[in-house]
Amino acid sequence: MTVKTGMDPFTVEVIKRALISAAEQMFATLGRTAKSSVIYEVLDYGVALTDAQGRLIAQANGIPPFIGVLGDAVRDVVKKFGENGLDEGDVIIINDPYMGGATHQNDVVLVMPIFYRGKLIMFAANKAHWNDIGGMEPGSWTPSATEVYQEGLIFPAVKLYEKGQECQGVVDIIARNSRIPDMTLGDMRAQAASLQVAARRVIQICDKYGLDTVLQAVEIYLEQGRQEALAQLKKLPKGEFTAEEYIDDDGLGGDPVLVKVKVTITGDEFIIDYTGTGKTCRGPINAPLSALLSTAKFAYKAVVGPHADTNEGFFAPLKVIVPEDCVFNPKPPAPVSTYWESDSYAGDVVWKALAEAMPDRITAGHFLSVCGTIVSGIDDRTGEWFFSVEPNAGGWGAGRGKDGESGLVCSGDGETYVLSIEVAETRYPLIVDQYALNIADGGHGQWRGGFGLIKDYRITNSRAYVTASFGRNKFPPWGLAGGQPGTPNEVEIHTADGKVEKRGRFSNRELKQGEVVRFITGMGGGYGDPKKRDPQAVLEDVLDGYISRETAREVYGVAIVGDPPRIDEAETRRLRGG
Repeated sequence: MTVKTGMDPFTVEVIKRALISAAEQMFATLGRTAKSSVIYEVLDYGVALTDAQGRLIAQANGIPPFIGVLGDAVRDVVKKFGENGLDEGDVIIINDPYMGGATHQNDVVLVMPIFYRGKLIMFAANKAHWNDIGGMEPGSWTPSATEVYQEGLIFPAVKLYEKGQECQGVVDIIARNSRIPDMTLGDMRAQAASLQVAARRVIQICDKYGLDTVLQAVEIYLEQGRQEALAQLKKLPKGEFTAEEYIDDDGLGGDPVLVKVKVTITGDEFIIDYTGTGKTCRGPINAPLSALLSTAKFAYKAVVGPHADTNEGFFAPLKVIVPEDCVFNPKPPAPVSTYWESDSYAGDVVWKALAEAMPDRITAGHFLSVCGTIVSGIDDRTGEWFFSVEPNAGGWGAGRGKDGESGLVCSGDGETYVLSIEVAETRYPLIVDQYALNIADGGHGQWRGGFGLIKDYRITNSRAYVTASFGRNKFPPWGLAGGQPGTPNEVEIHTADGKVEKRGRFSNRELKQGEVVRFITGMGGGYGDPKKRDPQAVLEDVLDGYISRETAREVYGVAIVGDPPRIDEAETRRLRGG
């Protein structure tokens, strides 16, 4: 297509915003019509519009690794079916970890071609977490999986709807393999309905402005996105930057897994090279290649232009190098169901590599893991399965001039929320005994890391099962510029006989009535020498109960005396060598 560069810029901008609005309407529709709390309450989903080639042209805020994979899903659909193999009203379902668009099997992609007067012009796509799609354990994702076939149904880009009609055979397979078929099919149909909303809106835009004008506007603003990225790249430091981190283990208690990166920034390229990263793991922490590429995209965008429009053009300067048969590009049939335990490191290690060179843009390490949980069982009140599925928020790292955020979801969870106490206690047989800041001893610095959280679920059912995967259990968040590391994530089981089990992972662990599972998320890393922290800020931390007087003295060099507490100026100068 020849692009009319002289097109009225106001028309281009109006069409761009109209397409973004269509994506946002798709997002709202899915959230309002889904049956699962992990979708309508937590917002564990993402949506996007692409052009006919699968290039991202509009999105709504959602989970970053979800949005970045949707173009890959569309490209796989185009490759498999071709333009002539798709009809108006078709919807294709994909969750195969070894195809484009993949994260793990619970995260199901639906793709719909959008036709205008018989011509395929765009695709609407969304991806949402289904609570249960079969597999070896309730909830499907499990830290104990050793091959992908144990993690639930696999949909390798097949038609779920054909010319607007459900393919009954596929629907029957889904229903028969889910422990909660009504909820699963309800979420499926909510996804399909939201695609239809987006398609109608796109058609309205084409009716108003004309198809040629809309397609020309798309080409122009994709080029604008590329030019914006190049302009931002020119402002960044140039050179090669390296970092490495360790994942706790291989997913099944083996040795730690090395993650390495080399970031190269030039005037027109941003290259992320993961060569040297550990091999495909035995356990389910492997990240599908599509998920890895998406995480690299949001790490890049956070550095290059966090407020820029998100489209394929903006990602044009990004190049990603990933070796085969590594934890970020696993060899099938390796399990992937807790992929976030490696995938999250793919973004974090990029930021770590650039942190010292870009102190105004990057903060110290954060709690990082999704800290995903499933509390499930047969509800005594109804005789039916229940599933409480959610991430957990934690502490973020401090930056130059700011303390870290407390109780914020991890980088890979983007715009999601934690499950509210009211919904948890109303829908599921449990009571939230405690929901509080995790006032841990860590993350000290001139600016301190944010606090993680502690949440206690007491089981009121006769029995329930807990699955949890909390990475950064052995290697806490990194400090920056002399700041101290944060604190680890952990899960505790408090049994009826008074025993306490502490681990980073539990797989379908049975709990009896009255027993408690405690979810603990870590504190972010600190920034700068703690002894340079403003003494008044240290006093406020003591008054708020965040640190003790002893910590104020020994770590920060601030003497707090008296009641009410006050700063002993002379002793503080002595402690700080002033």
